[in-house]
Amino acid sequence: MAVQGLTEVFDSSQGRVRWASTGTGPAVVLLHGTPFSSYVWRDVATALSSRHRVYLWDMPGYGSSQMSTGQEVSLAAQGQVFKELLEHWGLDAPQVVGHDFGGAVALRAHLLHGAVYSRLALVSPVALAPWGSPFFRLVGEHTEVFERLPPPLHRALVREYVTSASATGLRADQVERLVRPWLSEQGQPAFYRQIEQADQAHTEQMRDLYPNLDLPVLVCWGQEDTWIRPERTRTLASMIPGARRRPIEGTGHLVQLDAPAQLTAALVEFLQA
Repeated sequence: MAVQGLTEVFDSSQGRVRWASTGTGPAVVLLHGTPFSSYVWRDVATALSSRHRVYLWDMPGYGSSQMSTGQEVSLAAQGQVFKELLEHWGLDAPQVVGHDFGGAVALRAHLLHGAVYSRLALVSPVALAPWGSPFFRLVGEHTEVFERLPPPLHRALVREYVTSASATGLRADQVERLVRPWLSEQGQPAFYRQIEQADQAHTEQMRDLYPNLDLPVLVCWGQEDTWIRPERTRTLASMIPGARRRPIEGTGHLVQLDAPAQLTAALVEFLQA
């Protein structure tokens, strides 16, 4: 059953969140990373929906959810929002899959906000310092300069940045869907806002808690990932007792778009175990 769009809304502590669910069976929640949206999960969500009730959402400040001046979109804020959303859905112990920043949001909600999961899959998660690519860190250090770019230069920058997350190359329609939310009057400042608020202290608060994770955990990553280097993800996996590891060859940071079939197979195997 294909996802037709995020048709539902939830008013979170950080603004209106758009979400959708599809399929039947045990609940699986998919969390996107930055600077992406739930769109990256569409193909995987459709595949999983034959066996699961799949939940998709755009975090506040991303995709089709609310973007507003002064909005708090940090990891700390998103972890709290995710806990609120799980309560809104009435999900007591869902299976959770988080990519990139979404992996860190899932970890924070579980470790610091008391969200309960039955299983947790992390795909190239932002969980250990230093965060992100060299470009991400450069923009974070000079946000006040980048946010004043003329719209055409901003558009070109975002396109190049998003494209660099793939090792196999993104289709034109995929690039368009990933870039579009950041090109509006609200989207351009929102793009730099989420980078400006990327505080590595929020993962440092969790680092010593990773060995305390007491649930089945799968850690996946792209072998050609230039944003979150494979050795950093392997280090995270080594810190989590009993974590399963699944490197996926020939893929970059956007594993869902570079190799959706391989990633789906790994998730199905894990979620059905």
